[in-house]
Amino acid sequence: MSMANAPTAPLLTANQEAAPAKEASIDDVIEMYFGATGVLQLLKAVLVAFAWAFDAQLVFISAFTDAEPRWHCLTAASAGNASCSPAAAASRPPCDLAPGSWAWDRLAVASVVSEWTLNCAGPALVSLPASSFFAGCLAGGFLLATLADSLLGRKKMLLVSLASTSIAGVLTALAPNIWAYAALRLVSGFFRSMVGTCTLVLSTELVGKRWRNTVSVAGFFCFAVGFLSLPALAYAFRDASWRNLYVWTSVPCLCYAVLVFFLVQESPRWLLVRGRKQDAMEALRQIMSLNGGSTAGLSFSMLDACVVREDNAAASGGGGVFAALRAMSARRWALRRLAAVMATSFGVGMVYLGMPLNVGSLGSNLYLSVAYNALAELPSAVLAWLLIRRASRRSSVIALTAAAGACSLACAAVPRGAAAARMAAEVLSFFAACTAFDVMLVYATELFPTSVRNSAVGMVRQALVLGGVAAPVLAALGRERSAWSFGVFGVAIGCSGLFVACLPETRGKSMSDTMAEEEEEGNEGAVASCTGATAGSTDSDRYAV
Repeated sequence: MSMANAPTAPLLTANQEAAPAKEASIDDVIEMYFGATGVLQLLKAVLVAFAWAFDAQLVFISAFTDAEPRWHCLTAASAGNASCSPAAAASRPPCDLAPGSWAWDRLAVASVVSEWTLNCAGPALVSLPASSFFAGCLAGGFLLATLADSLLGRKKMLLVSLASTSIAGVLTALAPNIWAYAALRLVSGFFRSMVGTCTLVLSTELVGKRWRNTVSVAGFFCFAVGFLSLPALAYAFRDASWRNLYVWTSVPCLCYAVLVFFLVQESPRWLLVRGRKQDAMEALRQIMSLNGGSTAGLSFSMLDACVVREDNAAASGGGGVFAALRAMSARRWALRRLAAVMATSFGVGMVYLGMPLNVGSLGSNLYLSVAYNALAELPSAVLAWLLIRRASRRSSVIALTAAAGACSLACAAVPRGAAAARMAAEVLSFFAACTAFDVMLVYATELFPTSVRNSAVGMVRQALVLGGVAAPVLAALGRERSAWSFGVFGVAIGCSGLFVACLPETRGKSMSDTMAEEEEEGNEGAVASCTGATAGSTDSDRYAV
């Protein structure tokens, strides 16, 4: 049934605004003003979710720009050199061969490895740019994570991230050597760190409860589209410089940021938690007008009672940008949740970010191999959507991480000559890791309240990126021995998934706005409500995970 024909709840008018029969959270009040999510409101949320496409390009672009090209022997020059043979060209780099006895299959400028002669420099230098990118993501996640919850908000943080990564991408295309290239990748990763987090949180906070899971999965589809565009772009520029890839992914990203600036509102939920009632009213008016509702004479009187009493000062900003992290560290239940979900995310990240970087060692076509991985994102998003709607979060993540680990170990065990079997095992492992990643992100948004949600999800993503920091080095080592890459990947993700067993199930649970409200739902602690009433609190450290 189309949304246009769906039954809609009447929007509140000035005469209809009345206090709810029971204590209502900010989520309940915003839902009342939203009414039914309209087509234009949903499209605006999907527009925000499209930022995932550019995020995917940033993450996986090095699979092509930093790839080690194949080479071949020059027959005339190597006639007397038995070491230069087709078998040698397929199994090892030409480090010991005389200059002029061999040549790259493509132009030297097609990859940073061939342009700057890094093929014999060792795995540390070859993996430096990709590791620098993920290290930048890690640093940016820790330093920028709380800005979206405190000073800047979701929209401004997203815009800053998109614009900065676009500029850094254009500058990367001008890098004169490997050191400048790695430094610019570090900067790009630093500002990219908040794109996915802000996109996920902002897009879900712009729609009603019914459509949150759908918008989340739409973001995952957008990520798949961005990932899938990379093999197409790389193939189009296969006979040109790798610098073209950075230009053609950075400029569209900057144009998209301009669209978001003019077309998207800040999250009303975040504005209310921050105490900015007038801004929240304006954002609600714009959203209500998208749904065809009239805001004439609407006083938004119910928002007057939405006084969030946070004892951790995260919402008021009194504790600075790290107040959200301090709020979680002061509560043992929050720390246990954060530690468990981050541990699982680390293992998922090692496979999810490492597999596409390691496809070059499978012996198959690079463009097709990356395309298969990108295509796996699409059914992965569908499966994630089904699991989010119908299955337990914990059971889903545990099963998916176990499957990814088993397939990765199988890829290490299959002989190198069986390229098709290794490719199948690699794609299945990546597919399971993708789905686990999607479910984990939705799970993380449900585990923490609004006041610290962006910070918590950011930390979870940084744990995933931490796994990605080690992945390029392991991928480089795995070109000689698969146990260093696929073997380590399989053990890491299989073991890390077990940490989810100690997390609470959140399927069907409404999202809280404050730490006190989250504790109230566990029958421990205080509640912040739109009536201003606060229940008596107990020791929050006894709140069980």
